[in-house]
Amino acid sequence: MSFDAVIIGSGINGLASAAHLGVQGWRVGVFESADIPGGAVKTAEVTSPGFKHDLGAMNLSLFAGSAFHAEHGAALAKHGFELAPTADTFATAFPDGRWLGVTNDLDVTASRIEAFDEMDAATWRHMAGDFMRELEDIGGLLGTPMARHRMAKYLWKLWRKRGTAGAIELARFMASSPRAFLDEHYRSPELKAMMAAWGMHLDFAPDVAGGAVFPYLESFANQSFGMVLGKGGAGGLVNALIKMIEAQNGAIHTGARVTSIVRTGRTANGIRLADGTTVTARKAVIANTGPAALVRLLDDESGDDRYDDRALAFRYAPGTMMIHLAMDALPDWTAGEDLKRFAYIHLAPSLGMMDLAYAQAKAGLLPAEPVVVVGQPTTVDPSRAPAGKHVLWLQVRMVPAAIGGDAAGKIKGTDWADVKEAYADRVLDILDSYAPGASSKIIARHVVSPLDLEADNPNLVGGDQISGSHHISQNFLFRGPPGHAEWSTPVGNLYHVGASTWPGAGTGAGSGYMLAQRLVRGRH
Repeated sequence: MSFDAVIIGSGINGLASAAHLGVQGWRVGVFESADIPGGAVKTAEVTSPGFKHDLGAMNLSLFAGSAFHAEHGAALAKHGFELAPTADTFATAFPDGRWLGVTNDLDVTASRIEAFDEMDAATWRHMAGDFMRELEDIGGLLGTPMARHRMAKYLWKLWRKRGTAGAIELARFMASSPRAFLDEHYRSPELKAMMAAWGMHLDFAPDVAGGAVFPYLESFANQSFGMVLGKGGAGGLVNALIKMIEAQNGAIHTGARVTSIVRTGRTANGIRLADGTTVTARKAVIANTGPAALVRLLDDESGDDRYDDRALAFRYAPGTMMIHLAMDALPDWTAGEDLKRFAYIHLAPSLGMMDLAYAQAKAGLLPAEPVVVVGQPTTVDPSRAPAGKHVLWLQVRMVPAAIGGDAAGKIKGTDWADVKEAYADRVLDILDSYAPGASSKIIARHVVSPLDLEADNPNLVGGDQISGSHHISQNFLFRGPPGHAEWSTPVGNLYHVGASTWPGAGTGAGSGYMLAQRLVRGRH
């Protein structure tokens, strides 16, 4: 077999690269070791027939707002991709029966905040009003390849717009922890908790430097634009991308494990599969893998010791546990019926609780009270379940990949295969404390441990759904070995994309799309 470009892995970035290159006339082959393509974007009926569960990513807002979707959205729609938007985006429920949530109507959200603190409501309005201006600069950074000439152009533009003081202030914000940012601007503990919960999605407990940007962006992007899911499940996006690739004479091969990257001298020119087949790549080999996995495909030797050492030392965030529930009905939230309209409910009532759960997981303990993200996708998209029924998507953050003990002192085992059902019971007890009787509405459940996540997708090392910590020392120019944050490697014609590379995790397809643009322009 021979292609212009060969892509290892069918995650969202690999598929985005393949789709864009295909439109530009390249013939692309995608090789995926799993039987189902999509990486961390998959939908399957894992509980009962007719109940469609997103096995990883549920929120597709980043993709809907991406540069890739802006260019190729019409083609994806032609191939069946359909968006399911909602104005009621996310909320936090509190143990005292109150709640606070963001709806894509500023007056509605501000009135809810006002019930907790009038000054905070005024600050929220002010930040919402400034958001589009701020997004231009922050989004400009997140959409800029970490190459010297591109960063220099971005920084020059930023300085011309903001001046020295303004540029420094933005850098200070980007380096701030969630708590530092929230304490500086808000007074209500409940509002701070509602916003800070987003940091836990990306390995940023409240006191971790560099985490302020994520609660800020998620809070005000949802306020400004609402949230977007995929109609029928996030896997519909993967299906449309595959059809788009195949329409351009590309090929998707599943159950095709790549064992090595073929080189001539210091240039990659193909891959070798587990069955011995050699596939030739005339222009590029693109690896949508973890850093260590890429080095292993090079027989542990890229030709640059510093590159190899950094790739092998790449750090991962704590693990995640997923619980998929087929439900007779949505939970009856103590806080009120209004919560049934929201796509996401965070059960993370305080910054202290989040700090403790994170610290326990980092110490190798099963948290006594983990952060629980309750996704209610069928309130947005009823097509995911039989008429009158629902699915719940429970994401448990954080949990350790290797269990050293239980912070609550109740679960004795240390093997995930033995304890995952017991720990799922703890999570459902937490759900019941906010929505009494929720467990009694369960028709069937499917529990996925961190090790199960890694077994399905080797890029999720230790069950880390973001494929690598985003702490400052491993983000921006540092999300990649020195000199390779723009997706290059020491091997000619070999490139590295995916959540482990800049701009990181999420469904925005940034690395795959930006690399494909660069290859089309001839900047190999």
